[in-house]
Order: sequence, then C-alpha cells, then structure tokens
Amino acid sequence: MPFDYRLLTIEMIVAALGLIVLVLGLIAPENKQKGLGPLTVMGFLGALAAAMVLWNTQGTLFDGMFVVDKYAAFFKILCLSAAVLVTLGCTQYVRNMGVHGEYYAMIVFAALGMCVMASAGDFITLYLGLELMTIAFIILVAVNKRDGKAVEAGMKYLVLAGLSSAALLYGLSLVYGMTGTIMIYDIARLVAAGSISPVLIFALVLLVAGLGFKVSVVPFHMWAPDIYHGAPTPVTAFLAVGSKAASFAVLLRLFVAGLAGMAGTWIMPVAVLAALTMVIGNLLAIPQTNIKRMLAYSSIAQAGYILVGLVAANESGIKGVMFYSFLYVFATMGAFVVVAAVYNKIKSEEIADYAGLAQRAPLLAAVLTISMLSMAGIPPLAGFVGKFYLFKTIISGYFWLALLGLIMSMISVYYYLRVCLVMYRDDPKENTPIEVSGAVAVVLLVAMIGTMVIGIYPGPLSEVVNTAAGTFFLH
Repeated sequence: MPFDYRLLTIEMIVAALGLIVLVLGLIAPENKQKGLGPLTVMGFLGALAAAMVLWNTQGTLFDGMFVVDKYAAFFKILCLSAAVLVTLGCTQYVRNMGVHGEYYAMIVFAALGMCVMASAGDFITLYLGLELMTIAFIILVAVNKRDGKAVEAGMKYLVLAGLSSAALLYGLSLVYGMTGTIMIYDIARLVAAGSISPVLIFALVLLVAGLGFKVSVVPFHMWAPDIYHGAPTPVTAFLAVGSKAASFAVLLRLFVAGLAGMAGTWIMPVAVLAALTMVIGNLLAIPQTNIKRMLAYSSIAQAGYILVGLVAANESGIKGVMFYSFLYVFATMGAFVVVAAVYNKIKSEEIADYAGLAQRAPLLAAVLTISMLSMAGIPPLAGFVGKFYLFKTIISGYFWLALLGLIMSMISVYYYLRVCLVMYRDDPKENTPIEVSGAVAVVLLVAMIGTMVIGIYPGPLSEVVNTAAGTFFLH
C-alpha cells in the first residue's frame, strides 16, 4: 500500500511551523521578534484550515500505529482552535513578559504533541505525543525566568509530570507484557477473548494514575492550583484546554476502545473518581481569593464532569465528552484572555482588584461573566447543553452521579457569581479605562459568541460530534 502523505498533513504543517519559529527566534534580533506572534497565528490557521479540508480523509499509517479518522480530526481541530485563540488573545501579555521565540516555538510543539496524541493507535505513538506535549509545557510554565512563581511552578511540574509519565509507561509496559501487543485495537480483542489477570488490574491502576494527572482528576490534581497560579496566563489557558482535551482523546481511545473487555473492572472506580473530582474541585474553589487559583479548581471540577462520559463507556458517552470539550474551549479561553488583559493593566490577579471592571472595561466584564456562567451550566449558555448531554448518558445506570453533578453545578454558581458581583457591584479603585487591542477584542467576541450560539443552537456541533464519534469503533 502506498504511503499516503495526506494523513500527516496537519502534523507536517505544525512541525514545519515549530521549526521555522524556533529558528527565527534564534537568529532574529530581540527587537525584531514581535512578528513571531502573527506568524504563529497564521501557521495555526493554516493547519486548522487543512484539518477542516481533510475532514473526510481517513486511514492508518505505520500498520495502524497512526490512526486518522474523524474522531482524531475533531480533537485536532479543537486543540488547534485553542492554540489560535490563546496565541492571538495573549500577544500583548507575551510582549510584556519579554519572551518571544522560545515561547511561540514551545506553544507550537505542544500543539504538535496534542495532534499526535489524537491519532495514536499504539502505545509508542501515544507516549511520544504525550511527552512532546509535556516537555513543551514544562518549558512554557517556567518560560518567564524573571518571575520566581513561574520558575517554582516549572520545577513542580517537572517533578510531578515525570512521576505521572513513569506510572503511565509502567502501566503500558504491563499491558504489553500480558497481551503481547502495543496496538490499542488489537488489545481490545485479546482482552475480550482472555481472562482478566491481577497484573492487568494493576496496569489499569497505573494507567488511571498517569492519565489522571494529565486531566487533573482527584486525587492526581495536586499540581494544578500551583502550576495554574505560577505559570504565565496564556500557558495556563492552553494547559487547561489543549492538554486536557488531548489527554481525554487518549483516555477514551485507550479505555473505551482498548480496554472495553475490562469495563466491568474500571467503570465504578472511574465513577467514584468523577464524583470526588466534582466535589473537591467545586468546594475548594469557594474560598479562593486569586482568580487563577479559582479557575484552577474550577478546571478540576470540569474534568470531573467530562469524566462522566467515560463512565458511560459507549458511543453516547464519547459524544458527550467531545461536545463538552469543544464548548469548554470557548468558555475557558474567554475567561483566561480576560485575566491576561486585566493583569496587563493592573498587575494583579486578586478577585478583589476586579472591583468595578464593568465600568472600566464592559467587554471584559461581559465575556468573563458569560464564560463563568457557562462553566456553571446556566441556560441558555453552552455549558448547560454540554452538561445535559453528559449526564443524560448515565442517568439510567448511575443516577446518583448525575444528581451529584447537578448539585455541584449549583454550588459552583456561588463562586462564579461572587466574581460577577465584584465586577458589577463594587466601585472601581481607579477610573482609568482598561483598553484592549483589536486582536484581544476579536478573541473575546469569538469566545462570547461561541458560548452563546452553541447554547442556543447546538444542532450543528451535535451533528459534527455524532459523525466524528461514529468512526471511533470502525477499526
């Protein structure tokens, strides 16, 4: 069979972009590197356009090690969309930080790792993509060498990411040792035909621990608040959206497709983890006074909601995860771009310093409000529809989990509205308007409109998700 290079088009575009940005960052004078941001945005838009054009292109490479289907294409579009929004919306923040070439190059390589993860059909490809993404994020978290918090966060992330990667690799090696193959879809047939050994169960625990770290599921969430707080805001945004989406793409492919024969063993523990994640994430967000730490715990709670789709362990659950992950891009990016824009002006991330933001920057306050209300699941915003799709998949078998998710969503309204009250009720400490650039305004409008349109008219996204999820089991 001839090698079909079209299946690698997206990865080749992103890899070439990363190398170009890296080389230009090394050879261009520091005062000439401001153009790297627009170049990166244009490159990401090119890769995004290619992903959409090649939507119907499907196949496998390297004897099934690299899988290109609509499921993988969906997550690539999701991650590239997040990359475009975070790069375009935080250009001024990056300029103020004083880093250019290395920052943009690592953003591109992190996105490349996410794309590889989405198409992983075996353990080697999965691990290579995961480590490429992780190493890029370790550098990004500590990229601002002048900020002690960022350096500390980078060191913590390095140590904890290394431990989680070791656990994941050991788990994958045990599965290989028990089945004799590294191909995910071959493992599904072998596990279904054989008996479940204690070694496979232990491997399952290690896989949950390794991937649970990447999606910040309790009790593997301890890294998220400190890293989200210490890292530059654009890095935090991309980490919260892109890394989580790519990791869930792998999690679904590995568990629902590869380890479906052991579903009776892992579904209930995953349900318990989802419950703990929703409860602890929401409850610990309440006392936070720093908005990035609050959003970090909110992100942990969101991971619990998304994990509900894995509990369903069927095509409906996959659709729920994909739908919620996509709308989560708009809400999260909108919130973090606002945080970055406000920090550029007031140099603070404390919620109390957002007093009177509605008077100083009405657009910023409106976008932050809509983004947080969407994450809380308030109708008619996108978060409500996403949670409805997720909880609907488990209502018959795990009613208690759906009820708990509903209760936790209501509790989350408290800490989200607290920020809104500060912005709209309290008087500003300064009356100077907070101005935003045209690029930031575009990103904010896209995030706000996307969140509202998906909530009011979810049909088109639902159809795309149905089509993409339908290719998940066709291997």
